[in-house]
Amino acid sequence: MSTYRRQDVLRIFEIGPRQLQAWERAGLIPQQEIYSFQDLGQLRILCVLRAEAVPAASIRESILAMKAVSGMANPLLETRVMRTGSRLAFRHQGAMVDPVRGQLLFDFERGGQQEAVTAAMEPEPLRRPAPAGPRVIQERFLAAVRAEESSDKQHAIALYEEILSLDPDYAAAAINLGTIYFHLRQYGRAEEFYRRATIADPSYVLAHFDLGNVLDELERPDESVAAYLQAVTLSPGYADAHYNLALAYERSGQERYALRHWRAYVKLDNHGPWADHARGQIRKLLSRETLAIVSRANRFIAPRKSRAALRLA
Repeated sequence: MSTYRRQDVLRIFEIGPRQLQAWERAGLIPQQEIYSFQDLGQLRILCVLRAEAVPAASIRESILAMKAVSGMANPLLETRVMRTGSRLAFRHQGAMVDPVRGQLLFDFERGGQQEAVTAAMEPEPLRRPAPAGPRVIQERFLAAVRAEESSDKQHAIALYEEILSLDPDYAAAAINLGTIYFHLRQYGRAEEFYRRATIADPSYVLAHFDLGNVLDELERPDESVAAYLQAVTLSPGYADAHYNLALAYERSGQERYALRHWRAYVKLDNHGPWADHARGQIRKLLSRETLAIVSRANRFIAPRKSRAALRLA
């Protein structure tokens, strides 16, 4: 079985050491230097949950509760994960379980579609279920990721395309295929697959974020801003989306809007080089705003006349 070093994991998922350490402290992934392919599967889910702004403490609480009620060793990998508010629900054996609340939603097959027997609205899944051959598709997906990591991009492309032929709505495969084309600088193809992912799963925050990145490369600032805005609308706590949105606004000359998202980024992530850069941009933009106000004041406001002195008769 393939193994991966810690630095490989950081590179694969484009996360910083602090994020990995935070998941380790929360008990969501063991602290280690060598990771298995199964570990990569768990980290991929954690990255999706991070983009959905689900707090690490809530993830841990939901996992521990699910272990207690089901006896599972690893609910993240043994079930389908769904977001429900700030917690998680797990779909397993025909039931959707919110273990923290102790609620069950039972599903029954009717005409090939599942209907939830509940008065509450069913939350949107983090990933849409494959309509046919889920085990085969999952195996193909893992093989495609393995091919990517061995730099066999053509084999990975073929596997992702096979997955999408089996399940056109498998958003994660579309995202990964788009990312391959992005790194190959084939931005038109990347845009095609990122858009496909946003259509397959409109609530998939990473799809909108990655779409914004490729539109930025294509120098289509208005569309890039719209994609990033959709990402932060779906997930207001997605710091990276605020950062890129601030950059996009600056490039399009909308500095006041940029200032808003630089501030949002610093509130979400106030340590490290990116936070330092964001604070520098805030200072620069505020300085420009002050100069602009002074300039307008000198131009449009007449000097105040001195008051007339009272004289005693």
